[in-house]
Amino acid sequence: MARGSAGETSLQKHLRVLHAFDAKAPYLTLTEIADRAGLARSTAHRLLGELEREGLVERWPDRTYRLGVRLYELASRTPGALGLRETARPFLIGVQSAVRQHTQLAVLAGIDVLYIERFSARESAINHTILGGRTPVHASSFGLAMLAHAPGETVDAVVAAGFVPSFTDRTIRAEAELRATLRRIRSDGFVVLEGHIHPASTGIAVPVYGPHGAVYAAIGVIVPNDGSSPLPHIELLRTASAGITKALERAAAGGE
Repeated sequence: MARGSAGETSLQKHLRVLHAFDAKAPYLTLTEIADRAGLARSTAHRLLGELEREGLVERWPDRTYRLGVRLYELASRTPGALGLRETARPFLIGVQSAVRQHTQLAVLAGIDVLYIERFSARESAINHTILGGRTPVHASSFGLAMLAHAPGETVDAVVAAGFVPSFTDRTIRAEAELRATLRRIRSDGFVVLEGHIHPASTGIAVPVYGPHGAVYAAIGVIVPNDGSSPLPHIELLRTASAGITKALERAAAGGE
């Protein structure tokens, strides 16, 4: 594959353009894309033209760009997160019908948490996460539920990243605190984080295991931080997690 003068491949430059978009900036001008991607305006314009021809970005009448629906089409073909999402959905709906707040399913993406399914009720707790969005592992109950069972090098990478950002005064911000929290999670089998992303909200999560005993994902809820006991939610999530694991095992066995 051809490389630019800085040793960067054409694919890497295209990905820089795509990564310029996020949940807070779904529509961007050419200049904004060039600035966010760290590219010359002429280079960004050429790359956007190529991406537009393939349907990976779309240009609007006001001359802004957004990510194209072709990306969703391609993502829908993956057997990984999509299969997990479809398998877990009935169990998530069951949890949400009882909790009536926010019920979510997440997977690890490097040192971030990627939310792949979410159900929410009106007038529920404040929740800064979005479907398809990311949160740093150290701040998320979902992330810590998975990180507690992740390889040591993943934990080391989280530590090296420096615990940024710190959302509230309760967000984990030190290695010793992180490692102690992970030991407690491995012992308890669940995570309860009160006010770590927003003071008014509590995240409660449990790991989801795959057919071979490895942690595949995390299922959890976001509820008001009002001092209520988390135990009913924990038991509900544990039951749902066990159901998802059994469904994944059946799928791996060919539906037998």
